[in-house]
Amino acid sequence: MPDRRSPQGRRARAAALREQAGRAERRRRRRLTLIVSIVVAVVIAGLTIAVLSTSGGPSRSTAPEAGIPATPMNTASGRTTSPPWAASSDASARVAAAGLPMLGEEGNVEHIHVHLDVIVNGKPVAVPGNIGIDQKAQQISPLHTHVVNGVIHVESPGKALFSLGQFMTEWDVALTPDSIGGLKAGGGNEFHAYVNGKERPGNPAAIELRNHDEIALVYGPADVKVDVPSSYDWPKGK
Repeated sequence: MPDRRSPQGRRARAAALREQAGRAERRRRRRLTLIVSIVVAVVIAGLTIAVLSTSGGPSRSTAPEAGIPATPMNTASGRTTSPPWAASSDASARVAAAGLPMLGEEGNVEHIHVHLDVIVNGKPVAVPGNIGIDQKAQQISPLHTHVVNGVIHVESPGKALFSLGQFMTEWDVALTPDSIGGLKAGGGNEFHAYVNGKERPGNPAAIELRNHDEIALVYGPADVKVDVPSSYDWPKGK
């Protein structure tokens, strides 16, 4: 080992110090690179969450994952008979016809309520409970009713739009621009659809279900006066 006081020793010690300093600098750079990478990852994650939380309208990405179509059907298939129309005896089949899944429990990602009135010849037609509910299988559609009050529940595990056509298909009642069930406009009878008291021309099956909307389907003679409801008295917190 060279004498540390000799020129050779001093050079060896200087070289050792330079090597030690180099190793320390490399460690410092690795730590800095790691910290920067972590900070960048956190920033990107935060921006992603912010974009998802502030984006308007339903997210089409979560709906397919829950088995719910990103775009609701705008037609309604079902019985072409006269009212009353009971809830279907095969709820699962009607839910499948509406393009929706049966769930083991109500979803909680999308949770809204809509009210539906059906008026025929000036008189209300009951919208039954248990539409979209298979009691035997203990399964439920994200679109359903519980009791006979016309309240449609949307309780979905994924964000999505739902339509009146899907609901009517689950109810097993046909709906077209000029008919409901077996009741067709013509011969002095008219058929109209309203949303919040305003007439909605065109295809009623394409009406999208929005929270606390009041939808009215009205059929009958043109000379029969009908007070079309424009709202529903929602219970507090509903």
